[in-house]
Order: sequence, then structure tokens, then C-alpha cells
Amino acid sequence: MSRVYNFSAGPAVLPEVVLRQAAAEMLDYQGTGMSVMEMSHRSKPFASIIETAEADLRELMAIPDNYKVLFLQGGATQQFAAIPMNLMQNKVADYIVSGSWSKKAFKEAKLYGDARCIASSEDGNFSYVPNLDNLEISPDADYVYICQNETIYGTRYPKLPDTQGKPLVSDVSSMFLSEPMNVADYGLIYGGVQKNIGPAGVVIVIVRDDLVMEDVLPFTPSIMRYSTQVAAKSLSNTPPAYGIYICGLVFKWLKEMGGLSAMQQRNQEKAAILYDYLDSSRLFKATARKEDRSLMNVPFVTGDAELDALFVAEAKNHNIESIKGHRSVGGMRASIYNAMPKEGVEALVAYMAEFEKIHG
Repeated sequence: MSRVYNFSAGPAVLPEVVLRQAAAEMLDYQGTGMSVMEMSHRSKPFASIIETAEADLRELMAIPDNYKVLFLQGGATQQFAAIPMNLMQNKVADYIVSGSWSKKAFKEAKLYGDARCIASSEDGNFSYVPNLDNLEISPDADYVYICQNETIYGTRYPKLPDTQGKPLVSDVSSMFLSEPMNVADYGLIYGGVQKNIGPAGVVIVIVRDDLVMEDVLPFTPSIMRYSTQVAAKSLSNTPPAYGIYICGLVFKWLKEMGGLSAMQQRNQEKAAILYDYLDSSRLFKATARKEDRSLMNVPFVTGDAELDALFVAEAKNHNIESIKGHRSVGGMRASIYNAMPKEGVEALVAYMAEFEKIHG
């Protein structure tokens, strides 16, 4: 059976070359006589895997030396709690709520201190990024929080907020490694890898040295303290070893593809193919405001729930999978992450054009 074009929002498409290498190494990783799934996380072969993965990620993102890189478990959702537990020195934090994931993070943070919503786009069903001008940053805020790319609603921050000197914390799960980032603009960057980098089960945290503190909220579990994980180099407990191995293979692939600037260009080209069709279509409509559109996640609708359902059902006949939209938006959603080939987007647009001829 040939591989499908998988538009899932996560777990999502991975580079075929990475999957083939993982398959070839499944029973015997580089002469060890065992799979990475089987080896001790304290072994020399795995130490090489995680150290190389970190070095390659640092190179790809040009991560400054005063930032720590952690490969953790619990996914991005666990960080909704870990971030306030570790960073709420004054028990105050400002949140910009631009979609479901930032809303959930905000709700979680309120359990640990005075989390304040300083801007929201919920009034428009999160179809846009809130106005970032003249934000009322709390003078005693420990950090300002954003979800830079909202997977469900297909929005992406066109610029970063002025945090008035407060550390910026960003969830980048669905745009991780899709374009260059200036890491020094942030206090902490994190993301689950299952959207753009690897299999579910790994979250990467990139945190500035001064935010790795021993003096955290007293009830913070040891395993969720950044200081614990930094001291142990992500090995305080058994890490998601196989997932980290796959991430490392993806980092190598990204370097071979030309790095993040080259990947950004590829992603812009893919997104333009789909958005250009949507903007000219009489039947399909993109739901996110034009200036805030994501390059990674593209929700669209026909305006007729029955037609949407028919489009999703018939997509399988065109080798297209996981195109159904999230219930919060309805319709369809195409997640066109790094590993989605341009041919996949072209196949989707061809199917959309065919569908529109019949039903438009």
C-alpha cells in the first residue's frame, strides 16, 4: 500500500527518510545488537543519541549558551502547570489568549497564582490574534505567555508582543522548527514534538539560565522542577528515549534540507498554494484572518456542514487522510508541517477544485 497524504494536526506526518532509517535500525542500532527501544538511558549509545540531538537542535535554532535544552515527558500540556510552578516568583503572570491551547494554559495557571488575561480573541472564535499594541503588562508579572501558533484555529502571531522587559514564554508546538526564531527574544520556548518533529511523548523546553531556579512554588514535584532536569541533563528519570531518537533523526534531516531558513521558504510556498486557492474559491473559505494565518495549520469551510462531511468522506478516495477540522471550527483543517511534501498540498488543491466543480 502506498503512503497517504496525512494532514493530521498531531501525531502527524514525519519525513519518510527518517521512518525508513528508524525501520532499518529497529532491531540493531548501529551495531549494538539491540533497538533504541531496548537500551538503557544510562548507556553510552543513548548518551550519544541525546547529546547529538541537543547539539543539532542548538545549531538549527542558534540557541545561545545561556539557555538550557530539556527533553521531557508529559507533552506540552504538562508544561501548562510546570511553567507557573517554576516561574511564578510573585505569583503573577499575564496571558494572551488566542485559542484553545493558550486558554487551557491560562486556566491551569490560575490554580497557582494570579494569572491575568491581558488580551483575548475569543469574541471572534479565535479567528485572529489579539491586538498587541498598548498591552497592560502587570508591573509585578513574572512572565508573559503566548501560544505562538494555535493549531485548532490556524492563527500565528505576525509579531511578538512587547513584554516591557518581562520574560516571554511561548508554546510553539505546532510551528516548532518550521522557521528561524531568535531564541534570545524569549525567556522560555517549549513544544510537544508530535506535530512537527517526532512521535508523541516528548516535549522540548528551551529555558534561559536565570529562569532555572531552586526557589519555586513549594509544592512543585521534583520531577517537574527545571532545576532537577537541568542538573540531570534530562535524565532525572527514564526519558522518552525512542521519541528523542526520532527527534534526533529529524534534526539531521532538517540540517540536510538546508536548515530553518530553507524550511521556512518551503513552508511559505506550500501554504501559498493552498491559501491562493482558498482566496479564489467560490465554495471554500479560510477561517483565520488573512494577516494572522498560520503556515502550518489551515482550517477552511464550505459553510454547509453536510458538504463539509461529504468532502471529508470522499477525501480518502484521493489518498488524503485526517482532513477533518476540529469541532471548535468545523469544516476541514490541513496541517502542512515540514514533512508534508508540496505534492501533498497540490493533491489537496486538485481534489478541492474537482469537488467545487461538482458542488460549487
